[in-house]
Amino acid sequence: MESSQRDISDERDARRPDGRDELDKSNSPATRPKRNRRDKRDNGIDMLNGPLPGKILRFAIPLALSSILQQLLNSADASIAGQFVSSFSLAGIGGVNPVTAMFVNLFVGLSIGANVVVAMHVGAGEFHSIKKSVHTAMALSLIAGVVLGGAGLALAPWVLDAIGMPEDSLADALTYARLYFCAIPFLTIYNFGSALLRAHGDAKRPLYALAAAVVVNFVLDLAFVRLFGWGTAGIGIATVIAAALSAVIVVAFLMREEGPFRLHLRELRISGPELAGILRIGVPAGIQGAVFSLSNTVVQATINGFGSAAIAGSAATLNFEYYTYFFVNAFGQTAVTFTGQNFAAKNADRCRAIFRWCVLFGFTSSLILGVTFTALGTRALGLFTTDAAALGFGLVRLWFVELPDCLTAFYEVPAGAMRGMGWSTLPAVITILGSCVLRVALVTWVFPLSGTWDTLMVIYPVTWSFMIVAMLVSYFIVRRRSYRSIKLATA
Repeated sequence: MESSQRDISDERDARRPDGRDELDKSNSPATRPKRNRRDKRDNGIDMLNGPLPGKILRFAIPLALSSILQQLLNSADASIAGQFVSSFSLAGIGGVNPVTAMFVNLFVGLSIGANVVVAMHVGAGEFHSIKKSVHTAMALSLIAGVVLGGAGLALAPWVLDAIGMPEDSLADALTYARLYFCAIPFLTIYNFGSALLRAHGDAKRPLYALAAAVVVNFVLDLAFVRLFGWGTAGIGIATVIAAALSAVIVVAFLMREEGPFRLHLRELRISGPELAGILRIGVPAGIQGAVFSLSNTVVQATINGFGSAAIAGSAATLNFEYYTYFFVNAFGQTAVTFTGQNFAAKNADRCRAIFRWCVLFGFTSSLILGVTFTALGTRALGLFTTDAAALGFGLVRLWFVELPDCLTAFYEVPAGAMRGMGWSTLPAVITILGSCVLRVALVTWVFPLSGTWDTLMVIYPVTWSFMIVAMLVSYFIVRRRSYRSIKLATA
């Protein structure tokens, strides 16, 4: 604790009277060994110095595993519903997922703003601002969680009706949706807390929190369904309890941090400048995630038109798509944090290398998973459903959506790198145009020309292609402008 306080005092002494940092040796990445040593004691990674590939993998793999574990909360629900309740329960839970994802992606996007703000403070050596950012972010997570959860509870019946949930699955879908929205405040707190831990290099402890939650969720799912006979309601209650556990563990981790990263519950309050920074990055990212899910909800409404077998088969395949995409997303989030710190430290060459490694790792890891799941075919889908019709729908989705999912690395990593440099609106606009406007247009006007399941599924890779081209072009333009400003500042 004393060494952390000494670092903060040293940093304040190096500041000019007008509050801005001097661009000299006292604030350069090479002269921060004491701060970096502190990071090692709390599982942190020094993002500013040393070889990048190993550090990127050490950061991204726990992040990917964290996302996979979070999805396992949903996968366990779907699997137990299909195996031990009914196909209607599976279809209800599967049909709800795109709806709940819209709310989840909104607050996950907001948490990216907290990650970038704190990462930039770390990279620039502005340790005096970290404490305000931490407490502002956690206060915002509590407010956003309650608001979003309440909105979900109020809108659930209307949304399920709007997407055309089949009558035979509607009761299960509504029960699960209402209980899931009760878990939203806990999920929001967990995601914001995890973003703060990752901002200074700690991706392991959020993984530990989720591991505990997944185990509890699975055990309670089985107990509530098999022993108590609560059906879909039991699955939803188990999800709420597991989400609460993950939130409590992450908050406990933050309360044991050292120096400016430590959370004090009595000091939870909103700081205007820090909130503005979080919202500037987080709101576009959150809207992007919500709109992305909204477009999937439109597609889900079309899927629902094929009946419960299509819903169940699509829901089964969607679980594998999540696992594949989580590796792409992990390296995209790694690009956010690593670029945020190094861009604030004015290290342009290191930012370029971060981009190259994240694209390579994201594409390769997701390609391996996509090929594996597609090759397994019905053996993989059989974990979720044994219905022959549902398996047929799921197999088509494996080939048209799951296999080419690796292509998303070419737009997710550039988007993450741009956010790390402080550009959040541009990647959000591109994603909205591709994943929402273009995808909805294709579903509305192109799909009806044939009305086949194959045509509906091929819409995904078509819209990804648009986003890849637009995102890469935008990234290189942004990078050139941003790095020119670095050269002028360090000249």
